[in-house]
Amino acid sequence: MSPKELLYIEDALGHTQQIKKVCSDFSNQVGDTELSNFLSEIAKKQQNTFDRFYNLL
Repeated sequence: MSPKELLYIEDALGHTQQIKKVCSDFSNQVGDTELSNFLSEIAKKQQNTFDRFYNLL
């Protein structure tokens, strides 16, 4: 794997983790239960995406 490809993968993993963190944080702050559950589900899916992508390495 080239250094450029590795940097791309690191960026993608970092973005996935950032999206997960933002959704999780907002989920804990929002008062609407339905919206909170929706954001929690997005956070879980982002973690699953991260795990699957990381395991490919």
